Amino acid sequence: MKIALAQINPTVGDFTGNLEKIVAASGRASALGARLTVFSELALCGYPPADFLEKPAFLARCRTAVEELAAATRELSTAVLAGVALPAPAEAGKPAVNAAVLLDRGQLLLEQHKRLLPFYDVFDEQRYFSPSRPQQVVELDGVRLAITICEDAWNDKNFWQRRLYSVDPMEELMRQHPSVHINLSSSPFWHSKPETRRRMLAAIALRDGIPVFMCNQVGGNDSLVFDGSSLALNARGELIAQAASFEEDLVVADALSAPPIAEPQADDTEAAYRALVLGTRDYVRKCGFRKVLVALSGGIDSALVAAIATEALGAENVIGVGMPSPYSSAGSIDDSRKLAANLGIRFEVIGISGLFQEFTRALDPLFAGLKPDTTEENIQSRIRGTLLMALSNKFSALVLTTGNKSEMAVGYCTLYGDMVGALAVIGDLVKTRVYAVCHWINREREIIPLPILEKPPSAELRPGQKDTDSLPPYDLLDPIIEAYVERYETPEYIAQTHGIPLELVRQIVRLVERSEYKRQQAAPVLKVTSKSFGTGRRFPIAVKVQV
Repeated sequence: MKIALAQINPTVGDFTGNLEKIVAASGRASALGARLTVFSELALCGYPPADFLEKPAFLARCRTAVEELAAATRELSTAVLAGVALPAPAEAGKPAVNAAVLLDRGQLLLEQHKRLLPFYDVFDEQRYFSPSRPQQVVELDGVRLAITICEDAWNDKNFWQRRLYSVDPMEELMRQHPSVHINLSSSPFWHSKPETRRRMLAAIALRDGIPVFMCNQVGGNDSLVFDGSSLALNARGELIAQAASFEEDLVVADALSAPPIAEPQADDTEAAYRALVLGTRDYVRKCGFRKVLVALSGGIDSALVAAIATEALGAENVIGVGMPSPYSSAGSIDDSRKLAANLGIRFEVIGISGLFQEFTRALDPLFAGLKPDTTEENIQSRIRGTLLMALSNKFSALVLTTGNKSEMAVGYCTLYGDMVGALAVIGDLVKTRVYAVCHWINREREIIPLPILEKPPSAELRPGQKDTDSLPPYDLLDPIIEAYVERYETPEYIAQTHGIPLELVRQIVRLVERSEYKRQQAAPVLKVTSKSFGTGRRFPIAVKVQV
């Protein structure tokens, strides 16, 4: 049996657009001889729909979409397997079920419900979904198919050191002697995730002795980026089909006779860049915008955000804005202008020295006798934020914030200033990874000017300022942040394993804990690590932590 993996980029709530993608891909797969075309988890309604699942009208539209899909694919020679949310039984206590529907020539052959409902990190499925009843293998042309939905395949006791659930749905399905395992996924991307996913599915194929086909969603939805990377493995766990990463694709393979193919080589830096490009593109476009604004400071963070935005949206849709203050170096504007020229984007300069003088003059009576401090630094940042939002309103362009994970972790950012914006593009990259991605961008030619890469990082909000005036060097800071924020390691363990003085680690941890109020007011962060600042990391603001 030839099976097609149709990797599409759905939008939450866009039933018409999602149906068009599914029907078009099914037609292409049918023309290629596929007997079954597989789509991702919740492909019909988009993933994750969140509280839309509590609206009866949304779930009713989901049911109608299934009927429309059955009618639209009735004449095709391929069956269609797609994910959708459906109303749960009245006695379930939850509004919906996470379902896979198998349609063949207009008939519904199977409605399979997801059993394992993740409730960790960014996942919130136990809030909405009722788990499945006993699951059933289904036959198509005599081939017995075991169908699972995402997490249902993520609880293999032989692969994971610690399992999250007491049951493994595949064990139940294997007792019914299936020939092929098909998994519908909406598995978000983060650092090293595609390789982990492939190794896990290969272990399942080897354990059960049957081929495994996994169709994963691609595209960005709010903070989440889905890499696609759909794949098929034979019963020996060897790769027999591989869809593209970070783009829509369609691949076809014979489940029982396809030969092995070479495994793609992973580059985590390239993957992070491509994820951020895709996430930026989809966030802007799915929110109904075309243009973006980036404040260009002459520093490396804003340079990377501008480069990502240009790749995502086209140079004609990116506006760079330089806003020099009395403390900006001459190079900050010159380097920004060179960057804009290299990218081909529009660049405008708005000096803020006069505005800053007006602010300080107005505050002089109240600040008499007090020395300048971070107050005056933050005023400059907030002037810039106000100007950016004025341009945003006038030109219907979203503002992209330029802060990195290192800054957001320790609060080295200004509320209502440099934090102003609609999307934190690099908010999940620590500073050292920012440099790594920038060097990758420059691998063939100079896009980000070398002076930007070589100058010491500085906010340029007071004379001669450098980041190291307030923070340790980033090669010391970043390992602490990654260990404490992403892996929840203790200060003592971090100090011991990384050879960093314990008091320095404790100082950084205190900054992390004190800055929660800022992060909860920040723009959504595109997630590219296992633990980003956002819905997957939930801590109280008013708290006293002993470190």
